[in-house]
Amino acid sequence: MNFFKRAWLNVWAKKGRSVLLILVSSAILMFVLAGLLIRSAAVKATDQAKANVGATVTLSANRQAAFKKMQNSSRSKSSRPKMTLTPVKLSDATKITKLSNISSYNVTSSTSVNAKSYDTVSTSSGLSGGNSGGPGGMKSSTSTGDTQIDGVTSTSLATDFSSKQSKITKGRGITAADKNTNHVVIEKDLASQNNLTVGDTITVKEATGSKDKVKLKIVGIYKASSTSSSSAGPMSTDPANTMYTSYTLANTFKGTKYAGTADSVTFNVSNPAKVSSVKTAGKKLINTSKYALSTDDSSYQTVKASMSNVESFANKIVWLVAIAGTIILALIVILMIRERRFEIGVLLSLGEARWKIVAQFFAEMLMVIVVAVAIAGVGGKFVGSQLGSQLVSQSTTTTQTTTSSTGQPGGSGAPGGSGMKGGNGGPGNMSQSANSKAAKTELDVSVSAVNLAELGGFGLAITFLSIMIASGGILRLEPKKVLIS
Repeated sequence: MNFFKRAWLNVWAKKGRSVLLILVSSAILMFVLAGLLIRSAAVKATDQAKANVGATVTLSANRQAAFKKMQNSSRSKSSRPKMTLTPVKLSDATKITKLSNISSYNVTSSTSVNAKSYDTVSTSSGLSGGNSGGPGGMKSSTSTGDTQIDGVTSTSLATDFSSKQSKITKGRGITAADKNTNHVVIEKDLASQNNLTVGDTITVKEATGSKDKVKLKIVGIYKASSTSSSSAGPMSTDPANTMYTSYTLANTFKGTKYAGTADSVTFNVSNPAKVSSVKTAGKKLINTSKYALSTDDSSYQTVKASMSNVESFANKIVWLVAIAGTIILALIVILMIRERRFEIGVLLSLGEARWKIVAQFFAEMLMVIVVAVAIAGVGGKFVGSQLGSQLVSQSTTTTQTTTSSTGQPGGSGAPGGSGMKGGNGGPGNMSQSANSKAAKTELDVSVSAVNLAELGGFGLAITFLSIMIASGGILRLEPKKVLIS
C-alpha cells in the first residue's frame, strides 16, 4: 500500500483530529492571508497615489539671492534699501514645460484693484463703503486696492480649486482660452451682496499707474473655502473680495513692464516619485541667481508614509503568524507522531522506508492545508478589511500629528508673490490638503489568484517545516524496541 493511500485512509478514519488540524491551520492561514492582502493593498494604494495626488515644482523669484543683494546694498547706502524680486519671465518657464513628467502648468500673477461699480465685502461691518470705489464710497488714494486679483492660467489648476477648498457654483472657471480677455470669476458672497450673476459686467479702477477704469465680464461664481475667513488676519481683506482672472489681465493691471511675466509658475508632475529629478533638470535651464525652484509632493509623501507604515505592519503580521503557526503545527504533529509510535514501528518492521513514513505525514498535512486554504480564502478578506481599516486610521492619525507638529502655518510668499491665495500656496495649506487626502485613502482589500498562490506557498512552507521538526524522532526509532515496548 503506497503512502498516499495510507495518508488518505488515516485522515478519513481520524475525523476528529483532522477537523481540529483544519481549524488550527485555517486560523493560522487566515491571519497570514490578511497580512498578505493588507500588504498588497498598501502597495496598490501607493501606486495609485502617484496618479491621484499632486506633486508640483514651482518657479519663482529667488528670495535668498534678493535678500543678500539688499544686505550688500545696505552697507553702501545710508537709506534703508528695499528687497526687489525679479518677476519670472514666461519664456524661461517655457523651457521647463518641455521636460518629461510635466503634465501641465499654471501661471500665477497677483495684484489688487479698487472697486468702482460694486461694494466690496467688509469683514468688520458686513458692507464696505469706506474703501470701495463704488456708490457712497471714497476714492482710494493708496496704491493698494480693496479687491484682490489672482491671475491664473486656469482656476482648475489653482491650489484652492484643485484641493476642493473652493469650487465653482455658477458658470465656469478661468481657462487658457481666457488669455488676453477681461473675463473674471467672483466669489459667491460678493455676487450676492451686489446682486451680480454670470454675464453681468463690473467696473474696477487700477490701483497703480494711470488708474483707468476697466470693465470686467463675470463668467463664473465660486464659493471660497469655509476656513478662508477664519485664517485671514485682522488687517486682511475679506476672502470674498478675491477675483480670478487670466494672468494676462493681472499683468495689465500691474503695468506694461510686467507683460510676459508672472509671480510664479507651478508645474504639475505626472509622477510624484520623479519630482526631485524634474527639479534637478529644471535648475539647469534657469538662472539660479534670479529664480528658485521649489518642490511640493507633500500629498504623495503623506500617503506614501501612511501606506509604508501599514505595509511594514502587514509584513510583521505575516512573519509573526507564520513563525507562530510553524511552532504550533510542529507541536501538534509531534504529539500526533508520539501517539502513532506503534504504527510507525510496524511500518518500519515491514521494511517501509523512513522517508516514505515522513512523506505520509506530509501528505496528511497537505490534505488538511488544502481545505484550510479554501476556508482562509473566504474569511481572510473580511479579517483583512477590518484590520486594514484600523491600521490606515491609526497610521493616518500618526502622520497628521507628525505633520502638524513639524509644519509651518501660513503662506511663504510676500504680497503679490507665490504665497498669496490662488497661487502656489503655503506649507500650511499644503499640509492640510495632504492630510485630507491621506485621511481619505482606503485599502482595496481583494483576494486574487496571486494572493491565494502566496498563501498556498506559506501553507506548504509551514507544513514542511513543522513536519521536518517533528520527524526527528522518526529517524531515530528502532522498530524492535518500539514493538517490544
